Parts: sequence; structure tokens; C-alpha cells
Amino acid sequence: MDSEIARVLVVDDEPSMLEMMEIVLAKQNCEITTTPDPLEALSLLEQRDFDVVVQDLKMPKMDGLELLEKIKSLKPRLPVIIITAFSTWDNAVEAMRLGAFDYIKKPFDTDNIRAVVSRAAQQKRALEDTTGVSLIDVREIVGSSPAMQKMLATVRRVAATDSTVIIQGESGTGKELIARALHYNSMRSKDAFIALNCGAFTETLLLSELFGHVRGAFTGAISDKKGLFEIAHEGTLFLDEVAEMSPATQVKLLRVLEDRQFMPVGGTTPRQVDIRLIAATNSNLEDEVASGRFREDLYYRLNVIPLNIPPLRERKEDIPLLAGHFLATYSSNMRKTVTSISDKAKSQLLQHDWPGNVRELENVIQRAVTFCDGETIENFDLPRTRQTQPAAADIYLPDTGIDLEKEVEELERKYIVRALEMTHGHITLAADVLGITFRSLRYKMKKLGIET
Repeated sequence: MDSEIARVLVVDDEPSMLEMMEIVLAKQNCEITTTPDPLEALSLLEQRDFDVVVQDLKMPKMDGLELLEKIKSLKPRLPVIIITAFSTWDNAVEAMRLGAFDYIKKPFDTDNIRAVVSRAAQQKRALEDTTGVSLIDVREIVGSSPAMQKMLATVRRVAATDSTVIIQGESGTGKELIARALHYNSMRSKDAFIALNCGAFTETLLLSELFGHVRGAFTGAISDKKGLFEIAHEGTLFLDEVAEMSPATQVKLLRVLEDRQFMPVGGTTPRQVDIRLIAATNSNLEDEVASGRFREDLYYRLNVIPLNIPPLRERKEDIPLLAGHFLATYSSNMRKTVTSISDKAKSQLLQHDWPGNVRELENVIQRAVTFCDGETIENFDLPRTRQTQPAAADIYLPDTGIDLEKEVEELERKYIVRALEMTHGHITLAADVLGITFRSLRYKMKKLGIET
């Protein structure tokens, strides 16, 4: 935590826990206020300003979730950390839905609780910033698993430095979110954060995007254009999918990192630049270097601070927290009252391996909230995952054989009818559920004689 003192209110009916939290957070430059009484906690919150609340979930005078709801009603932006010895999926989802900053199970690591309190205090100050800078809501970086906390601890340590960072992780793990957290918690936070996906451009266009060009540099260059290096001056430039760069572009990027200067396309005079570079890739750069597809000298320039984001399948204990967070977000955005997830749906979420990681989970919850007709997401509100598909050994095939085309048509009919039921006959939404185009669905409906 930085030199600014964080005012922390701890609410727990166990005196030993209050005493321990005082000792643990005293070393964290915190001003601690403790109370065993939830009602007194609400009274203190009305009288004084706090940066963080740390509260138990099970207390005799008031249920912890009820206290959380009252705190968020009283002070919506105040981060609340839930600590409990009774960790359940329902409580985790409900706590995140009600706006908890994090949900931690006892016994917990003291470094972990210090780190979470520090992150919560940073969010509180960021949300109160009056400079007009669009600061990231760091609450979106959800995760109490050891793997995620270890990675976030590194983020907190290196954010304030100017070191080059390379973020590696599978698609959908949140590499740009981590890059934004690094920027908005750095000395450059009030200057530009510019993000570019290197894989989305041809070599010529990428050079123009990064370094700009002068008038007449190529056909169509009718005026000078600033590149992103120049636009991001004194700020942060985030280059996603950096392994997709051509060898020629890699050479030019290496020069910028070494000399802090670049040449616009068609230009003759180098321009100085002061940026922090953060790169990301879902490829293994060491393998790319070994195969000759990525320059070794550039790799070492980028690999000053390596950050590896764990895939969701390696931190499944974070699924309830993430599901609760996305449930709250999309239920509010869609003005719906979806508040929980059924046991069968939970089981389906936990069994899935999530090849698309957090992005896939977010899409699944968003879709489930869209099609949910009640207050609880059921398993049929979720798309069928690979875990729910029958294995070859599970399929009964009679010795006499089958009419495969007829069987496939019947299965297709069932899926289409179910999708139309879920979407109340809305063909466009049903096509989205089935992963096909509107035109393809209309064709199949006509072919199979299905009417809305």
C-alpha cells in the first residue's frame, strides 16, 4: 500500500479475529476501527468516512449478507471484503451480486488479506478521483485463488515502476484488463493508455499505425499522420498479440525500446518518445524464439517483468466469484431480477474446462441472464458445453444400423425447437443461441417444417 493511510472498519463477532486483524493490518499503514456489532458498524459508517470494510459473514445480530446490502445501500462505492469460515457457492455468488469487493475463506494467508485490503483502498481512491481521468474499476479483476492473488501481487509491485511488462496467457484470460490496471496504478495514470492488437493489421498498416507516416509516404498518404507511439507519449502503449509482428516490424520496435526514438513511415527525422510499453501474447514466446519466428533480442527487451495469467480451468474456485460478478452486472444492465444459479447449472459451470477462459464465462452468464425467465439461472439457460455432449462410447447404435440423416434431422429439430422456446420465438436470438446465422436458421426451419 502507498504512503496514504487507509481507514479500515472490521466487523466480526469473534474478539480474537478483531485482534488479529488489528495486528495484521497495522503493518499495512492502516487506521483500524473494530466492532463486533453490525448495528454499531452501520452507525460508524454514518458518522465517519472509511476506505474499506472487512466483515464476517456469520454474525448473531445480523446476517453478513444483510449487512453487506445495507452498507452498499448506504455507501455504494465503499469496498466491502467478506471473510468467512463457511464458504459456499451460494454465499459467494450472492456476496458478489450484492457488490462485495472480494470473498475470502478462513483460514486465510495474512499477506493475501493485506493485498486485498490494499487493492480495495486503491479502488476507493480511484473512484473518488476528481481529475476526470477514466480510471479502471479494479473490482473487475476478480479472484481469490492463490494463483490469481500471486499474479495480482506482482501487478501491485510493478505498477508504480516504469519497467516493460510482457503479459502471457490464453485468449480470454483478461490480458488487457491487467495492462489497464498496471497503467492506472502507475505514475502515468493521468496520461493516455493506448491499446493495439498487432494481429489485426497487415505489416504495412501496422507500421503506419505504430509509427505514423508523412505526407506522400505511400499512395493515399495525403497528409501527415501521428502514430500510436507519438499519441501515447508520456503514457502507456499496450501491444496485444505481439508475437504476430513481422520480423521487419520487430526490428523497428526493438529500436524504440533501445533508443526511445522512432521514424515515421517515409520520414527522415527521428522523433523522441517517452512511453511505458506493455506487451501481451497468447503464444509461448520462448518457443517462438526457438523456432526463429521471434527475435531473441526483442524477447529479452520485452521480458523485463513477465506476468503469467492462469487459465480459468486452473482456478475453478474463482468461478462462483466471477459468476456472481457477471450475474450482477448483466442483471442490472438488462433490468432483470436474476439473483441466483441452480444446483444443476452450478455443476455444469464447474465441470466445464473453459477453453475461452473468463471471456467465455462472461458470455455464458450474459446469455443465461438474457434467456432466464425467473430469478434463478437453470441448466437449460446455459449453452451445451463439451462436458454435456455424449461420448462415442455412450451412444447406442443397434446392429441393424440407423438412418443417420433422419436421426440428425430429428436431433436438429429438437435443438431448434428448444432454442425457439427459450427465446419466445425470436428467430434472431435463437440463431445466436445455436451459433448459426439468421438465414441458416430460417432455411432449416423451412426444411424441417418448424413454425414459430
